[in-house]
Amino acid sequence: MFKRTAKNNILSKFFRGKVIIIVGARQTGKTTLAMDIISAPEFKDKVKTFNCDNPTDREMLNNKDIEFLKQLIGSAKVVLIDEGQKVESIGQTLKLLADYFKTKKQIIVTGSSSINLLDNTQEALTGRKHVYTLYSLSLEEEYPNKDIVSVLKGLNEFLVFGNYPEVVSQGSFDDKIDLLKELAASSLYKDILEFQQVKNSSLLMNLLKALALQIGSEVSYNELANLVGIDKKTIERYVDLLEKNHIIFRLSPYSKNRRREISHSRKIYFFDLGIRNAIINNFNFIDSRSDVGALWENYVIVERLKYRDYHSIYANQYFWRTYDGSEIDLVEDRGGELFGYEIKWGEKIKKVSIPAKWREYKNSSYEIITPKEILKFTSRPKP
Repeated sequence: MFKRTAKNNILSKFFRGKVIIIVGARQTGKTTLAMDIISAPEFKDKVKTFNCDNPTDREMLNNKDIEFLKQLIGSAKVVLIDEGQKVESIGQTLKLLADYFKTKKQIIVTGSSSINLLDNTQEALTGRKHVYTLYSLSLEEEYPNKDIVSVLKGLNEFLVFGNYPEVVSQGSFDDKIDLLKELAASSLYKDILEFQQVKNSSLLMNLLKALALQIGSEVSYNELANLVGIDKKTIERYVDLLEKNHIIFRLSPYSKNRRREISHSRKIYFFDLGIRNAIINNFNFIDSRSDVGALWENYVIVERLKYRDYHSIYANQYFWRTYDGSEIDLVEDRGGELFGYEIKWGEKIKKVSIPAKWREYKNSSYEIITPKEILKFTSRPKP
């Protein structure tokens, strides 16, 4: 089992009077992480678990008063509610528990449909929760020893098969492909179809295929609407749902001068490249692909996102491009400083000059990220 970076972050918040919520896409290991945390020796025989896929457990937590909940939990010090979004009254239930037990007990809730879980707890748990997002495996979780030689060898697989824990653990390429096809075909989008009233799964898949073929490129919702055959507002809704359920994420353009920079477009990336490749049914290795540059760009940006989130590095992220063609793949706005990163695949990189218009920004920097730089960009350096 991989050691998840979020584990220590979560444990540091135990018994502080707040509910801990772990969200993320299906199959990223939320339940495994929660079970690992509560299996610590100090919690032995002090844990109460509820699996809300089970109707009995779900009903025991739904619309109950505090007296019933007190008896239900009993002497347990830690309470785990798995798939909490399936409890209709989850927000009110958690509020009652948090307000009554405060620091005496720790409540943990997981949810694969984060939009439902967070929406249903937003008002009730204001000031009463810590939310953690669990992604597919990060580079520093897979290579805790920070061995760049092994990382460079592994990149060939990560760009094709992604980083879902179960996929990484498969012993053959065929098994990886079978699992990814299963995820991409149905189970990964189950919550969107089940909870968000998206009735036409074929339209959702057609949209995903269109997005998968445009990673690293600027996306027009009008063009997507014409391509998929639905109106622009529906495209916007579907994209929003896919992002809130951790399938894709968007980058907006960075702009301070609207006369010079493009500000109306978006770039869309996938949280996991294995899912992206399964959607377009392309598992060719990188030496026979024409999209390796886009794959590498997607991989670097999402790994950087994981790194910042897990290590509390607060930043807004963008891309940057001007009408005259100057561009930077990733821009981080951190504390009033701008960090520009150009992402390049391959060892032989021609000399790249900093875009002149980028230099006009005060407190800005520029760096090229190649495979050899990936570790220092997405994991903590050795102490």
